[in-house]
Amino acid sequence: MDNGTVSVEDADEQPTIVVGVDGSDGARAALAYALDDATRRGARVRVVCVFEEPDYWAVAYGMTPVAPVREMTVGLQKAAQQVVEDVRAEEPGRATVPVDVEALAGSPAGVLLEQARDADLLVVGHRGRGGLASAVLGSVGLQCVLHGSGPVTIVRPDKRT
Repeated sequence: MDNGTVSVEDADEQPTIVVGVDGSDGARAALAYALDDATRRGARVRVVCVFEEPDYWAVAYGMTPVAPVREMTVGLQKAAQQVVEDVRAEEPGRATVPVDVEALAGSPAGVLLEQARDADLLVVGHRGRGGLASAVLGSVGLQCVLHGSGPVTIVRPDKRT
């Protein structure tokens, strides 16, 4: 879904910032950071929502749960679009940034890394589970930092709000 007025030729030359959005406070802070950075850079933003494809007993029998995946994709894309509009409304300069919103099924870290392969920056929120838990359990942010092909920024939510 395109919310800007960027031609295909301009999009190829314009810097791209990919940001993962999952509804958390960290993701909202990451989106705000990405929009502000895009304003400074003259970049466009690709918002990516990722969900794990549901496991259904029907899959074992060769049936594919296409309708639920399609419904989840549409629902998440609409929810992410609303978050984008809400975060844009917080700062007037953010409204000029071209934004694409995508909802995709798969492993969150894997999909984000793939979507950011040719991007100028990948931005994800910090979950804040604590140092030891994050080190032991891993996280999407950690996977992105370890395996990203370009710069990755992890954004903590603002605790003052």
